[in-house]
Amino acid sequence: MLRVYHLFLLVVLLLLAPLGYKLFFSKEEPKNPVTQTTPKPSPQISPGVASTSIEGNIWQKILNKNSTVPNGWQIAPCQGNQPLLCVSSKGEVLGTVEIRVDQVSKDPKFQKHLTEAGIPFGTQPDYKNSSNQTKVLTALKAWATDYYQSLLKDRQKGYGNKIVFSTHPFEEVSVGKLPGIRYGFTGIKQEGGLQEQYISHAAYDGKVIYVISTSFDPGAATGKFEKLENFLIFQPYYDAIAENLNL
Repeated sequence: MLRVYHLFLLVVLLLLAPLGYKLFFSKEEPKNPVTQTTPKPSPQISPGVASTSIEGNIWQKILNKNSTVPNGWQIAPCQGNQPLLCVSSKGEVLGTVEIRVDQVSKDPKFQKHLTEAGIPFGTQPDYKNSSNQTKVLTALKAWATDYYQSLLKDRQKGYGNKIVFSTHPFEEVSVGKLPGIRYGFTGIKQEGGLQEQYISHAAYDGKVIYVISTSFDPGAATGKFEKLENFLIFQPYYDAIAENLNL
């Protein structure tokens, strides 16, 4: 179901910042300027964990052909081997959605979160059991909280007092047939206006974590929309696309 109410919430977000904990950074001038001189890679939820090597674009396998988009828009796997979904209109690419596939065998922190939640790594969770769904969601939220803490340090160093940074509260969602979480963050300029906003979905299938992300961030290289209005229009469809993936 398209969550159109997100559009209204996002308008409020741009004025007041989203729910979550707001953090005003120190009054020291940032060591690094906010303006990016070169494109930066879009931040992902699992820093330091290498993605699996996939031959070809994974979106060719997981995209549901019945996914809907705004009238006059199209979605299709981008050309090449990068794991990007292209969102376009009249032959022009408006933005991209990026997916990572992270091997949990290389992520001891998530393994620990699984064990603490009651599902030791190496056991396949039976998602027909609602208790197992709850346990996996608990592990994913703990893992995402680790990311938020790491991201905070990074943004504090780069932005100083010029950006009001806030994280979004976790939402429990479906990513294909898998239980998952929706999360993200926003940076608002002190003088007004949006510096960046990221929205991601993550789900665990027993071996890997699927991380799907898109953003409005002029400094990002991939997984972003060039124009804020297109990013806002696409958001409820983006949620529905994630929900209907072949996972």
